[in-house]
Amino acid sequence: MSAVLATVVALPGGTALAAGDAPGGYGFAGNAPRVEGASGTADAPLLKPGTAYRSALPRSGTVHYRLELDTASDAHVSVTAVPGPGDEVTAADGIRLTLRDTGGGSCSLDTATFGAARSPRPVTAWAVRELSPAGTRCREAGTYHLTVERTRPQDSPPDTWELELMTATEPAPERTGAATAPGAWDSASPAPLTGEAEPRRGGSGFARATTVGQGSWRDGIRPGQTLYYKVPLDWGRRVYASAELGGTGSGSGHAPAALRLALHNPVRGEVVTAAKGYTGRQITAGLAPVPPVSYDNRYSTDSRAGGMRFAGDHYLVVHLAARVADDFGDGPFPLTLRVRLEGRAQDGPGYAGESVPKGLFEVPDGGRVAARGGATGGSTAMRAVAFGGIGTGSALLVGLGVWTALLRRRAA
Repeated sequence: MSAVLATVVALPGGTALAAGDAPGGYGFAGNAPRVEGASGTADAPLLKPGTAYRSALPRSGTVHYRLELDTASDAHVSVTAVPGPGDEVTAADGIRLTLRDTGGGSCSLDTATFGAARSPRPVTAWAVRELSPAGTRCREAGTYHLTVERTRPQDSPPDTWELELMTATEPAPERTGAATAPGAWDSASPAPLTGEAEPRRGGSGFARATTVGQGSWRDGIRPGQTLYYKVPLDWGRRVYASAELGGTGSGSGHAPAALRLALHNPVRGEVVTAAKGYTGRQITAGLAPVPPVSYDNRYSTDSRAGGMRFAGDHYLVVHLAARVADDFGDGPFPLTLRVRLEGRAQDGPGYAGESVPKGLFEVPDGGRVAARGGATGGSTAMRAVAFGGIGTGSALLVGLGVWTALLRRRAA
């Protein structure tokens, strides 16, 4: 095997699988600089917008980070905590984020916990500084501080958790005015998609998510594993999604909230989730409907609507609880992700400047192709490699060999 193939193999949708990745391993952003969270605000390291960072969170204590914010943009910070695959976690265990202004006042608070499945998995929380026309706090330019801590350190595993932090800024719209809550939206679920599912291998993290559009996509998932898929959504568009887990012919028992599906927005904020217990029979976890993407959704009192405030890449995150293996084996279990897109693309709010990172709240032409159901790269043969060829290195090489032979035959 060549040194390149031994290190990384690129798959459709921008997914990169590193050799030796554990089934439950999180795929951190490549080349992310490491920062050490400080024990107090005085020495807090600076987080620059548009940069993904790696850090760590001990069992006890709070880690602090610093942001320098202006008066022209909203700021969004996401933190993904990754426990060890063997950590014993409680339902209420997780992380808490607090963003404070220059005077120490709270701008934003969010928590993310492991839930009823009590399965160690990446959990993501979202903090925001908004320049709302109706708001009076957290509007000054200057130094803001982000604190990260565990929600229940007394019950939390003793080992340090790895963190991925991402900061982004969103410029104000060119035309400003009074905050206007969105009107009523259709909350009825559409008829489920039918038809044969195509193989599409999920990514191992936000930075490695595999792009999917409307359609049915099949994969395999192991207990303790989390898969990431990316769905481009324009202004005025909405997404419906469900995840199906196939039945097994052996084993018995019940794993509560075993199959979990979550929708995250472009700044990685969690919008809506669904979970189903598993008894060995086929189950489906379907997300509650969300409204079309609209700038005004941020003024809604409905948390589902409030999260659908940006155009850009949204994320579907699927997790299978680790304890499924106790009663039903190590898998992989057949997984089908069904995605339906509706609505007519509309013009956005007309931003007065550029987001950081640039283009975060836009859907490029390639993303629009994917949103209509097209592949984002690779032939049918390569998609087959992506789906079925990652169990072992030898299987992957066999698949790549077949794909190469097909290309040579076509060239001949």
